Amino acid sequence: MNFDLITENNHLWAVRYDESNDNVLDSILDQWNDVVWLRSFFKQNIEDLAAYFKITDVNQAIYDTIEDSDRLQCLIMDISPEANLDRIFRPLENGRDSEMLLGKEKARLHNTPKHSSLLRIYAIRLEPGIYIITGGAIKLTRTMQERQHTLAQLTKMEQVRNYLLDNGIVDMDSFLDYQQEIN
Repeated sequence: MNFDLITENNHLWAVRYDESNDNVLDSILDQWNDVVWLRSFFKQNIEDLAAYFKITDVNQAIYDTIEDSDRLQCLIMDISPEANLDRIFRPLENGRDSEMLLGKEKARLHNTPKHSSLLRIYAIRLEPGIYIITGGAIKLTRTMQERQHTLAQLTKMEQVRNYLLDNGIVDMDSFLDYQQEIN
C-alpha cells in the first residue's frame, strides 16, 4: 500500500493499492466519467436507482453522475492551500459527534439541482484538515451495508485504518515519518 500526494500542502493523500497503477482518486474519477462503465453499473442497479432516487432513465443517471463527478473533482482538486477540508469531509456515521482516532469520513456534493448526489469519496482523517482517500462509490441505498460495492468500500476503509495503526501512524508527523522511511 502506497500513498500519493494529491495537494501540495500535504493535506490530501490517496491510497494506491498494491495491485493498482493508479491511486484510488484517479481510478474513481476515471470510472465516474466512463459512459460504458456507468451504463453497465446503472443497468445492474436500476431497481436501487429508481427506488432511492426515483430515476428510471439510465441516460439521465449517467449525465448526472458525470456532472456531479466534475463538480466533486473541482471541489477536491482545486483546493487553495488555506482551504479547510473539514468542510468537505464529514464523519461516515451520520450520528457521530465526537472525534475519533483515524476517523472514517465521506465527502459528497451538497445542493445538487435535481436530487442528492449519488457519489461518495471515502477517506481516513489523520488529523484536522488532513485526509487519506481510501476509495469512492456510487451510493444508491440508504446504508453502505445494503450492497456489495459499498460494503467493499467499508472494508477498504477498515483495511487502510488498520494498516496505518499497524505501522504506528496516528497523526501527520508519524505519517510523514513513515513516508520518509519507505522512500
